[in-house]
Amino acid sequence: MFTHREALEVVAANQADRVVVTTMGSVRLWPSTSDSERDFHYLPSSMGQGVPLGLGLCLAKPGLGVIVLTGDGGLLMNLGSLVTAAQHAVPLAVVLIDNGLYEVTGGQDVAGARRTDFAAIARGAGFANVANFETVDAWRNGAAAALASPAPSFSWLSIAGERGQSTPSAPRPMSEQIARLRRAIA
Repeated sequence: MFTHREALEVVAANQADRVVVTTMGSVRLWPSTSDSERDFHYLPSSMGQGVPLGLGLCLAKPGLGVIVLTGDGGLLMNLGSLVTAAQHAVPLAVVLIDNGLYEVTGGQDVAGARRTDFAAIARGAGFANVANFETVDAWRNGAAAALASPAPSFSWLSIAGERGQSTPSAPRPMSEQIARLRRAIA
């Protein structure tokens, strides 16, 4: 398995002009990887809401590429969003950061941790472009195609979990993030 930071470094190297929506654990790490106006840190109460936000951005701004970094616990809270997202021909890349833990709420195991087949769930929801990455080298080799897909894609990254992490804070207030993102995609 590889680390959360390694996973995000690969995303940053392939971000291009896409919006990156981070939730929960990724919010803590992403600002040290990227500080683009196209970075949107979706906190608080974001568990399960990253995919709907990313889809909304794609639908509101046709052609806008969006990468959503979501965790396994958060995705389980809103699996229906995958079915909705897969129905639209938009450049939405869902990147599942699967560490098997509710890392930022105390490190509890996620229900079905390391037993849930997220690739099968994504395919069943209608995603045609689905891949599972268990090593950083595989992710480096597959990320460009997955993140640049003109149709919804689902990348499942199996990473090492870290217990004892604190709940992250967004690097700037929500109003400032919204203003920055609006400027960037205008």
